[in-house]
Amino acid sequence: MSSTDTPRLQPLLIRAVVEALHAIFCDNRHADKVIEQVLRNNKKAGSRDRAFIAESTYEIVRYYRLYTEILGRTPESQWDFWQLCGIHLALTTKSDLPKMLEFNDLDTPTILAQYAQLCTQRAFRESIPDWLDAVGMQELPDVWDDTLAALNKQAKVVLRANGLKTTRDELQRALFADQIESVAVGTGDALVLKRRQNIFQHSAFREGWFEVQDFSSQLVAQFLAPAPGMRVVDACAGGGGKTLHIAALMQNKGSIIALDTYAWKLDALRLRARRAGASNIEVRTIENSKTIKRLYHSADRLLLDVPCSGLGVLRRNPDSKWKLSVDRLDQLRATQKELLRAYSPMVKPGGQMVYATCSILPSENQDQVQAFLSSDAGKAFILLAEKRILPQEEGFDGFYMALMAKSLPESSQD
Repeated sequence: MSSTDTPRLQPLLIRAVVEALHAIFCDNRHADKVIEQVLRNNKKAGSRDRAFIAESTYEIVRYYRLYTEILGRTPESQWDFWQLCGIHLALTTKSDLPKMLEFNDLDTPTILAQYAQLCTQRAFRESIPDWLDAVGMQELPDVWDDTLAALNKQAKVVLRANGLKTTRDELQRALFADQIESVAVGTGDALVLKRRQNIFQHSAFREGWFEVQDFSSQLVAQFLAPAPGMRVVDACAGGGGKTLHIAALMQNKGSIIALDTYAWKLDALRLRARRAGASNIEVRTIENSKTIKRLYHSADRLLLDVPCSGLGVLRRNPDSKWKLSVDRLDQLRATQKELLRAYSPMVKPGGQMVYATCSILPSENQDQVQAFLSSDAGKAFILLAEKRILPQEEGFDGFYMALMAKSLPESSQD
């Protein structure tokens, strides 16, 4: 659990955190969108105050079960969320709470004692639902403790230099000129910021020199290995982070067809592509099965970045563990299986496909791939390589990716 630096004007800042928590847990809104709105509503707040609002909100969401157990009830009112903030401050500062009416019945030594007792149990210590703890122990028994601990750490800010407009070295120098220090990671285009800050206000972002994208996520497009002149289909493109990376690797040569069932996500991709200077992307909304069938046997490369539990990216989206359920996980597994069956025919003979998730569960990853390869739909494919990334290994998001090739017809091989 990270320490919280509490700035002045604390009541106003805590009120902003309370509003965010109420929207996340009572209105069932996504944490990142809520925090974005709350920060917009507090435009006069300085960088230190804004960091306090965002980081405190994320930390309370991350440890929601643990804090709620200490509180002794499920939060429903504004008062309850004020008290959750008090519990958070007591645990992170380990000092007396501010003299505020909402904190009158909270005592730091008592909170610390409750915390120590609860932390003897993993589900409370790492703050996850019991059912999810059981699933993790079943699927990842040897690494589950370390994985959970890593997922409760704060995510790093990672940039991807846009090769269509700059290089990683040039971007790093431009940022350093404005006192933004970064460290190069891997052999690609990734830079990790040494200090968290609002990078979206920098001119380099407005000019399309970089995207914010975790290092593990950046490995997916590299794993797909698209080349200039190819026809690539990104079948679950969403907002298009990986699509834009593919465009850069292809040097704007060839074509990329970005598909999604949500038109508004593709609208966002259009705007991002314009800023990035990616001109070889065509977006298509999946309206029915005909959209997919028209692309059968046409793709040199197919990316299936399928819907998943998102358990590998809990650092960034800690609220997702409270929205996930056993039934939802079963639905996601069924969707993954169906997408592999229905979308894989888009790969032409001799082409390749990457199946990817931001999950850490084998049942969403290698088990799905093996089941597909054993099915009628997958009999034409062979597994070339796979990569599993756990968050404790490199300090980045948990991911899985499998590279499969579609064999040529026997007559073509002779």
